[in-house]
Amino acid sequence: MVGVGLHMPNETAPAEAGIHIPDGIPTLRGGLRANEVRDFGVPQATMLHCDTEAAEPICLRDLAVPDAPLEARIGIAPGLVLLVQGGAVVGWSLADPARYLTSGYTAADPVPPSPDTRRRLAEYLALSTRPLVDEVMDKEPDAWHRLRTAERALLSRREDRSRAEILRRLVTRMIEDHGNR
Repeated sequence: MVGVGLHMPNETAPAEAGIHIPDGIPTLRGGLRANEVRDFGVPQATMLHCDTEAAEPICLRDLAVPDAPLEARIGIAPGLVLLVQGGAVVGWSLADPARYLTSGYTAADPVPPSPDTRRRLAEYLALSTRPLVDEVMDKEPDAWHRLRTAERALLSRREDRSRAEILRRLVTRMIEDHGNR
């Protein structure tokens, strides 16, 4: 495989959905082999599950996936696995996504991200997916307070500055996109 394009889901799974990757499912490395040369498509994920530190967001095609056991995890890049159920790819997960926050195609900073950067990424993911993004778009005061608090916290960061600046630009863009409606 030369490259893969993954899209973040636009909806956060409710906490009661109980989404997690069970222990004991080994990650198979290099398990993808095409029978023919053609584009490879991963079904677009619709649900995001993310803990408070964005340790390993799990993106699934739908909420029915947790109802049956996963068959395999196929590692396709460091920290990136495809989740397989019923012989089909049903989602993906990325370990420590804050580590890969970059601008454009620049190399990721080899220094691990700070715990605060991880928390701010989790906050941004929550604010940019439903149901919270709907509250931002409707200009609900609590959602806007969270958004502005995130922006100020990222602006004042001294530690892990390059990643904080990337996140701050995302938050600022969200404020600009939804603030003038």
